[in-house]
Amino acid sequence: MKLQTQIPLIQQTPAIDYDSKLLLLGSCFAENMAKKLSYFKFQNKVNPLGVLFNPVAISELLIRAKASTPYTEKDVFYSNDCWQSFRAHSRLNSTSKSEMITGLNTALQSTQDHLKSASHVFLTFGTAWVYKHIQSQTVVANCHKQPQDQFEKSILSVAQLQKIFATIISVLKAFNPKVTIVFSISPVRHLKDGFVENNQSKAHLMAAVHSVVEPSKNIQYFPSYELLMDELRDYRFYNEDMVHPNQIAIDYIWKRFQYSWISDESTAIMQEVNQLQKGLAHRPFNPLAAAHTAFLTKLAVKVKTLESRFPFMKF
Repeated sequence: MKLQTQIPLIQQTPAIDYDSKLLLLGSCFAENMAKKLSYFKFQNKVNPLGVLFNPVAISELLIRAKASTPYTEKDVFYSNDCWQSFRAHSRLNSTSKSEMITGLNTALQSTQDHLKSASHVFLTFGTAWVYKHIQSQTVVANCHKQPQDQFEKSILSVAQLQKIFATIISVLKAFNPKVTIVFSISPVRHLKDGFVENNQSKAHLMAAVHSVVEPSKNIQYFPSYELLMDELRDYRFYNEDMVHPNQIAIDYIWKRFQYSWISDESTAIMQEVNQLQKGLAHRPFNPLAAAHTAFLTKLAVKVKTLESRFPFMKF
């Protein structure tokens, strides 16, 4: 079936090329896009602190990076046989307290480094619902399956979100006045909040995001949410959980992203990278065959040629 595109997309400026450096922050959908960028050997970094679902968590990371405020013992706690932090995703968890704090600060340093050099920052927001840890009175990035009675749940208003987004823009521009900021809303539905609550959350995010988008100031919007909800709009484009987009949907949105954000020159190079990736992934029936040896020799020459043009590429 050929899908009919309804959402108009144009080539954005400044477009992404192989000299661009990208930082992606936010929901797990940001990580799906980062996987595509990494496959095609673009320079990118995604979620140093792990997946961050709500705008408060992203804002607090950026504010901390700007102020160079290190993580300390106050930012970690011990539970379920490991050290964790309400500031970060569980993939940073550790059985060692010192390693946990070191990991947080390494992620913070990585965030600072990439903010200084990033030409484009992509922010993908998953939900406007937040959980405040009652004891510390702070909004958490992740509850880490702690007892529900430790938190107060609330939804950020459009006005609150506008202030948070304004802070995010201010911090990013402080690192690099010329950076291109791209807002996006994750198409992943947070159905644990409820169907009505999820739609309310997305609506708040949508209203607030569009109030701060200013293309003339390099503050753009990419409609990842709308592409899945309105162009694909069918459960066959979801995984079995009926919440996360499946690979067909991810590939579709990536193609639309490529059309609107990646330069024509880079698109041609992507084709070369793709051929090399497929060649490197090929598993021959007879590895010792003369034909395969010749194939590997040609492949090595192509890899060396591309790596000499783009030293950051590593195959």
